[in-house]
Amino acid sequence: MKARRSLRAAVAAVLVTCPLITGCADAVSETAQHQAVPQVRPPVVMFLGDSFTVGSGPVAEWDTYAAGTARSLGWQLITAGGAGTGYIARGRIGRTFEQSFARQLAWRPAPDLVVVSGGHNDRRARPAGVREAVLRLVGNVRERWPLARIVLVGPIWIDTAPKEAYRTRDAIASAAWLAGVPFLDPLTQRWIRDDRTRVLLSDGTHPTLYGHLRLARWLVGTLRARGLAGDAAAPPALVGPEPS
Repeated sequence: MKARRSLRAAVAAVLVTCPLITGCADAVSETAQHQAVPQVRPPVVMFLGDSFTVGSGPVAEWDTYAAGTARSLGWQLITAGGAGTGYIARGRIGRTFEQSFARQLAWRPAPDLVVVSGGHNDRRARPAGVREAVLRLVGNVRERWPLARIVLVGPIWIDTAPKEAYRTRDAIASAAWLAGVPFLDPLTQRWIRDDRTRVLLSDGTHPTLYGHLRLARWLVGTLRARGLAGDAAAPPALVGPEPS
């Protein structure tokens, strides 16, 4: 009798323990499978710029060329700056690019890429002063985030640019060369063909939603051509309907 009772107890213990063991094994297997798939973090990219970057008129910040570029390349985007600002110009918010960097960006964790886009509002400033301000800003970014890449984008002019814009462009390009960072030049492009009202807002300065789309396509193509897009492992972007 005692032998039978011992046998029954042993069988019961096995029956009780087996589901627990199986459950543990399943949990371990599931954890192992989860850990086996590496999670790819989209690149974090910061755009610092003027009204072309942060939005103006009917074009909101999430519809600008910066946002369009981020969507196309699978980036996490952080936007800073304000209307009328530049390397020298303080605009409506009363801050230069350098000051906006300190207030809006420098306290954040390190990004993968910093894009500084502007110069449109610095056309009345001395080119030498613009060059010095660019070098100072690039130095600040490098001191804060030594491993972050930096790209400078020159003044954006949808319509015919004045001579002053080219002098500002050259000052920024010179600073980029001295600092050893890539410079991208929107003034080399012809943004208006036979579609002026489709590309340019009635203020004669800022791009329409379609104009921003054109800018984003140019920037995406240029970044990829220069090996600066960093989108090889990025997830496919969600592409909405093209604005009419």
